[in-house]
Amino acid sequence: MFYKIGAWISVLPVLLLPTATYAGLTDAGTNLSQVGDAASLSQNERSLPKLIGGLINVIISVLGIVFVILIVYAGILYMTAGGEKDKVEKAKNLMIQAVIGLVIIVAAYAISSFVITQLTTITS
Repeated sequence: MFYKIGAWISVLPVLLLPTATYAGLTDAGTNLSQVGDAASLSQNERSLPKLIGGLINVIISVLGIVFVILIVYAGILYMTAGGEKDKVEKAKNLMIQAVIGLVIIVAAYAISSFVITQLTTITS
């Protein structure tokens, strides 16, 4: 026991010693355009349809995650119902509603993606 404590006490200062860092002397923005090009990020201003499309995609993605969480929650309710008809019925209804919501969200994503693509090709 004392051997382990002694070993930790002797190793701990070495682990806590600060390590040398070598900071570069280049300008911070020197390589940003290369990194942006590699990540397929344009440096141009975004058009309004692309900006709205991005916002719609974020909202739809969050809603999709919410509905998937609801499906998981309904599954947990169903498994823990213990044969009580009220709880089983509530879980089934919640699962059906969550699946319908998820289908609507997927359809909304497909429609909005198509419309935004058409708008951006028309305006550019």
